[in-house]
Amino acid sequence: MRDTTSQNGDGPSFVELFTPKFVTVLREGYSLAHLRADAIAGLTVAIVALPLSMAIAIASGATPAQGLYTAIVGGFLVSLLGGSRFQIGGPAGAFIVLVAATVAQHGMDGLILATFLSGLMFVAAGYLRLGTFIKFVPFPVTVGFTAGIAVIIAASQIKDLLGFSLDHEPGELLEKVPALWDARATWTPAAVGVSLATVALILGVRKLRPNWPNMLIAVTAGAAATALLNLPVETIGTRFGGIPSSLPWPELPTFTLEKILAVLPAAVSFTLLGAIESLLSAVVADGMTGRRHRSNCELVAQGAANIGAALFGGFCVTGTIARTATNVRSGAHGPVAGMLHAAFLLLFMLVAAPLAAYIPLAALAGVLVVVAWNMIEKPAIAVLLRSGWGEAILLAATFSLTIFVGLTEAIVVGFALGSAIFIQRMSRATAVATHTPFVGRDRADTAAPRPPYDEDAATNPDVVVYRITGALFFGATASIGSVLDRIQDSYKVLIVDFSAVPFLDSSGANMIEGLAHKAHKSGVALWLTGANRDMRRAFLRHGLKKPLVRYASTADAAILAARKEASTGTGFA
Repeated sequence: MRDTTSQNGDGPSFVELFTPKFVTVLREGYSLAHLRADAIAGLTVAIVALPLSMAIAIASGATPAQGLYTAIVGGFLVSLLGGSRFQIGGPAGAFIVLVAATVAQHGMDGLILATFLSGLMFVAAGYLRLGTFIKFVPFPVTVGFTAGIAVIIAASQIKDLLGFSLDHEPGELLEKVPALWDARATWTPAAVGVSLATVALILGVRKLRPNWPNMLIAVTAGAAATALLNLPVETIGTRFGGIPSSLPWPELPTFTLEKILAVLPAAVSFTLLGAIESLLSAVVADGMTGRRHRSNCELVAQGAANIGAALFGGFCVTGTIARTATNVRSGAHGPVAGMLHAAFLLLFMLVAAPLAAYIPLAALAGVLVVVAWNMIEKPAIAVLLRSGWGEAILLAATFSLTIFVGLTEAIVVGFALGSAIFIQRMSRATAVATHTPFVGRDRADTAAPRPPYDEDAATNPDVVVYRITGALFFGATASIGSVLDRIQDSYKVLIVDFSAVPFLDSSGANMIEGLAHKAHKSGVALWLTGANRDMRRAFLRHGLKKPLVRYASTADAAILAARKEASTGTGFA
């Protein structure tokens, strides 16, 4: 058995930090079987990304062609240069609010310039090694602003869902709702029917045939019905004149000092939200596969992708959680899958561009409503509301600020509020021990019963004990989690001792939950020891119970219990 404490050794070199995963995969050896797996995964993701890219672009105030440009150019560069083996880049629903506001305020040229500047900021953040700091955002903040974004996306689709005739739709939710209410008499029965049928078809196919591309099937069916029945609904063709069948020539955005200063706040917002979204997506992929991404290399790749997308007339690129998860579930071997996903999208655009003109906007609105619903992390919200007043306040504040103020303000205020709550809780958790002298008194061997020293348990190569010292809160989860991930790879029993942890927040509990799922998937027995009553409550609220984890009062008790399980054939050998 080895006893490991948290300590910083020599870090990786510059080359190791910024070597793309594409290079790593090629070094490992890339076979025809790997290419076949990546091709299947890439085609699957492209089928999912095709309707989503156009729907997100339209909801953002851009054209469907710009959504495809973003997915093709940005998606290819994210996979080619990224630090995540499975990341899929492209336009994301989380950016709809910011992009729409930027277009309304600065025009399309302002959006493209802000995207270009954001790319430069991404590259700078990566090379300054700021990727680790992005992980310090508290878990309730990420859940809150994701739910808030989902509400805003759903509200932005009401006009097309119901087929309203509205000359000007305000961007702010408080102004949008009265405008939509005033236009309620202009609803179109055909649009309502198409949108409801789209949602029903997506949900029905997902339930009956979960491996089929439900969104593409629903959008295709909507387009076929619109064309064959000549339905009186707005389509991509009637609003945008269709989409081109080729990529445009790359072109630098127009630079003026005045314009740069005007769009700089939008570029900062794109960078902040994009960094959080892309690194969260990479963490999700790590949890599904047991791999570890290079966060700073990923930021550099996101920067190159945003610069590339802007050159081709696209907009913000980030890692997308749903498409990345689809990539993993489809059996992708590495970044080639993401590169092929971009190639397949380009092929679709070259071959099927004329057919896109028949796609009804009501169908794309139905797709985005389903996406918005899926973005809301319902189980996580329930856990946080049960975790205590601090998590509930942080969640509610971030959610409200996202809807009524702005995403950047929500993240900044959420982080500051989370820090204040942490300080308040730590002040209560700190106490002075009145009967513990600085130097302990000598005690006789017979003063208290002691367990005998067990050489076999102390040197067992299959068991490792990790003792965490200090508060396990959102600021420490990234470093502690990465160490625990590395430790669990080589052992059959991982014991994490919390006897020296005075406080644990929801971010820490969420990190342990992720570790437990990965350990269970790898056949590693995870024991949690020394946790006080409040910590156990937090763990149980996050679903940390058998068979995911086992509990013991001390590390020694866990070792003895693990050895007993081994002797009966239910534990490590």
